[in-house]
Amino acid sequence: MTTIRLTAAQAMIRYLSQQYIQLDEQPESQPVPIFAGAFAIFGHGNVAGLGEALYQAQETFPTYRAHNEQGMAHAAIAYAKSNQRNRMMMCTSSIGPGATNMVTAAALAHANRLPVLFVPGDTFANRKPDPVLQQIEDFSDPTISANDCFKPVSRYFDRITRPEQLIHSLPVAIKTLLDSVNCGPVTLAFPQDIQAEAFDYPSYMFEKHVHRIRRVRAEDYELNTVLNLLKEAVNPLIIAGGGVLYSGAAPLLADFALKHKIPVAETQAGKGCLPWTHPCAVGGIGVTGSEAANVLASEADVVVAIGTRLQDFTTESRTLLEKPNKQLVQLNVAEFDAIKHSAIPLVGDAKAVLKQLTASLGNWAAPQKWFDYAHHLDQKWQVTYNKLTAMNTASLPSDAQVLGAVKRTSDKSDVVVCAAGGLPGELHKLWRAEGPGSYHVEYGFSCMGYEIAGGLGVKMASPERDVIVVVGDGSYMMMNSELATSVMLNQKIVVVLLDNRGFGCINRLQQGTGNAPFNNLLENCAGEPEAMQIDFAGHARAMGANGEKVADLEALETALLRAKKASKSTLICIDTDPHETTDNGSWWDVAIPQVSERDTVNLAHAEYIDNQAKQPY
Repeated sequence: MTTIRLTAAQAMIRYLSQQYIQLDEQPESQPVPIFAGAFAIFGHGNVAGLGEALYQAQETFPTYRAHNEQGMAHAAIAYAKSNQRNRMMMCTSSIGPGATNMVTAAALAHANRLPVLFVPGDTFANRKPDPVLQQIEDFSDPTISANDCFKPVSRYFDRITRPEQLIHSLPVAIKTLLDSVNCGPVTLAFPQDIQAEAFDYPSYMFEKHVHRIRRVRAEDYELNTVLNLLKEAVNPLIIAGGGVLYSGAAPLLADFALKHKIPVAETQAGKGCLPWTHPCAVGGIGVTGSEAANVLASEADVVVAIGTRLQDFTTESRTLLEKPNKQLVQLNVAEFDAIKHSAIPLVGDAKAVLKQLTASLGNWAAPQKWFDYAHHLDQKWQVTYNKLTAMNTASLPSDAQVLGAVKRTSDKSDVVVCAAGGLPGELHKLWRAEGPGSYHVEYGFSCMGYEIAGGLGVKMASPERDVIVVVGDGSYMMMNSELATSVMLNQKIVVVLLDNRGFGCINRLQQGTGNAPFNNLLENCAGEPEAMQIDFAGHARAMGANGEKVADLEALETALLRAKKASKSTLICIDTDPHETTDNGSWWDVAIPQVSERDTVNLAHAEYIDNQAKQPY
C-alpha cells in the first residue's frame, strides 16, 4: 500500500477537496465539489496547523476571512441552504471565544437540519503546556474543553486526538453532512498539536470520491394506505416544507398538485416551492400564514404534509390540523418526523415518493368544487395583500408597506433574506415568492443577527442573483460585521433596514399577553434611550458599503433601484411603525402567568385557557 506523509491538517484539507457530489440535473461526467472552501478566523489554536494547510490548498479549497465567527458560520449555513444541502463550507476558528462564538450557529444549523463542518482548534492533546491561553479547566475531567459545548448541537462530534483517527472520522463526517435524515452540523475538534503532527496516510484516502443522495422509496403498505385516503378525499390539502426543496422535488410537486387539483400551502422553510402565481398555490400556513391557506387547512379532510416537521407556528400550536375527521399524512424521509402529530407515516424521499404517488393515482383529481373554492380564497387573499402593501403617505409605514415597496422594485430572479422578529411573519404572509430559491428565511431557530451574514452566503451561492436582505434595527445591532465582508469579497447585497427603535415584535407580543411595554422599545428601557440616535447609513458607509436613509416609501423605491445598479453592497434605512402588524387571527401558545397584580394579565390568562382547550390534550 502506497502512503503519503502529511500533517493531520494537510490530510484533512486534501481529503475534503476530493469529495464531489453528482447532482440530479448535472451530466454524469460533471460532478461538483461538495466543499466551496473554508471560512477562517485564525488564532493560536489553528493558524499554524490548519492555516498552513489552507494556504497550500488555495487553488482547490479557497479560504475566506470573515469578521465574526458566528457571522461566518451563518454565511456558510446560508450557502448550504441555497444549494439544497448538496454543497457546503467548512468553518475554522481557534479554541476559546472563537470556537464558542460558533456554537449559536451550530444550534441554528442543527434546528434547520443544514450541513456545515465546524473545525475549531482545541487545546493540546499531549497536555504538555497546560493550562494554555483560553483553556477551560475542569478539575475533575481534563479531557473537557470549550468545544464540548458543540456536542448537543452537532449531529456528529469527534475530537481528533491522533492523526490516524481522520481515516475513520472524515468519511463519517461526510456521510452525516449528506445524510437526508441525519443532516446537520458536524464538529471535528482539532487539538493544535495534532494538526501539526505528521502521519503516513494511505494514498487511496485522497482519491476523488463522487457521492450521490440516496432517494428512499416508500414501502408498499404505507403507500397504499395513503393512496386509498387520497382517492376517497373530498377536500385534500398539501403542506409543502423545506424537504421538498432539499429533495429537488419542487417542479414535480408543481405538476403533481396541478394534475390532481390539490391546493398547496407552504411552511416558512417550504415557501417558494411553488411560484405565487401557480394555480394551486394558496400561500403560507399557520400563525404567520395566509387566511386562504388556514381556512383550507381547517376544512380539509386529508392533509398531506411533505418534508416538514410541523412545528408550532405551522400548526397554530396544534390547533389547526388535529381535529376530528381529519386525516394527517406525513411524507418525510425521517421516520422521527413522519410520526409526529399522530400522523399516518409515509417514509421516503419527497421526490421519489411523489413519483410513486402520481404513477398510482392515474387520472384521479380532487373535486373541481374544492379546487375552485381554493382559488376563490386565494384571490380574496390577494386583494388583502394589495391593501396591506399599497403605497402609503403615513409618516411611519408598516413593515407590510415596506415589503410591498421592496417587491415592486424587485426582479423575479431576486432572493429575499430574513430571519428573526416580526419581518419573517410578514414575509410568510405577504411576500410573493417567485419559485424555488427566491425566498430565504431562517425561522427554525429564529436567530437574530443571521440576516446580513446569511445574505452574504446566499450571494456566494447564487452570484447571478440580486440578494435583498430585510432586517430590523434590533437584529442589525446584534450582528452587522459581515456587511464589511461582503464589500471585501465583492459580493454585493442590498440591505433594507427597518428602524422601529427597538424590538417591536416582542413588544407587541408582550402587550398581547397583557403585560406592560417594558425593556423592548428603546422608549421603555432604562438609561437615556433618547441619546440612542444611531446613524445606520453612516455606519454602513464606515464599513465600506453605500448607505442612505430615506424618508418615505417613494424614496425607498427610488433608492432600491439605485442599489440594484450599484457595484457594491448598499444599506437603505427607513423608520417604521413598531406597533402595526398583519393579524390573521391565528393563535400561538405563549404561556401567560396564572397569577398577576395586573388585571390585563389575568384577563389574558383566562383567554389563554380558552385557547388551550382547542388543543388535542
